Amino acid sequence: MKSVSVVIPAYNEEQYIVETIKAVKKVQGVNQIIVVDDGSKDNTGQLAAEAGAEVIRIEHNRGKGNALNLGCLKCNQELIALIDADLGASAGELARLMEPVVNGTADMTIAAFPGTRKKGGFGLVKGLANMGIRVYVGQKLKAPLSGQRVINRQALAEIFPFAPGFGVEIMATLKAFKKGLIVREIETKMHHRETGRSISDFKHRGKQFYHILMTLFKIRLLRS
Repeated sequence: MKSVSVVIPAYNEEQYIVETIKAVKKVQGVNQIIVVDDGSKDNTGQLAAEAGAEVIRIEHNRGKGNALNLGCLKCNQELIALIDADLGASAGELARLMEPVVNGTADMTIAAFPGTRKKGGFGLVKGLANMGIRVYVGQKLKAPLSGQRVINRQALAEIFPFAPGFGVEIMATLKAFKKGLIVREIETKMHHRETGRSISDFKHRGKQFYHILMTLFKIRLLRS
């Protein structure tokens, strides 16, 4: 069984971080858990350390891409898993993502989630991401923005470093396809905190849309 390092970027996730770590620790093959506390103002880092994770603390919030970059530099196992801090008990579904990478049928796996349980946005962010992937690499994904992934060392070398902001996932996916890596989406029962239709939720999605648009624009400039 190949061993896995798990990197969990976390910002103000004291509500879920312990349950997430406990679920990950039960997954066979996981030998290292790194929580990157990205400037949390709550007890995320302390709780993560008490739960048995290695904790990297960043004084000020600098975004998911930066957190993943710092975490991956500390990974010492054969495979690398990236998961969100708010998965809770469903983080145990990581085993499903690991299997194809362990047996060599994929270089990178991406978790597809079940349908949402409440009304969120209007699909503009996901639609933009899907359009970019289709235009640039001719692929269509169910979960283009999923942050739950397992990657082998070869794939990590090809997609590292991660893009800043909310461009993390789409840039990693595009790099992987461009390099000819085998990318597979895996159906899981993972779930995390869902956004709704409050003003703050729409602001969050607006920021996502902007970051993804800028990421796609940068890729276009590089190709021209």
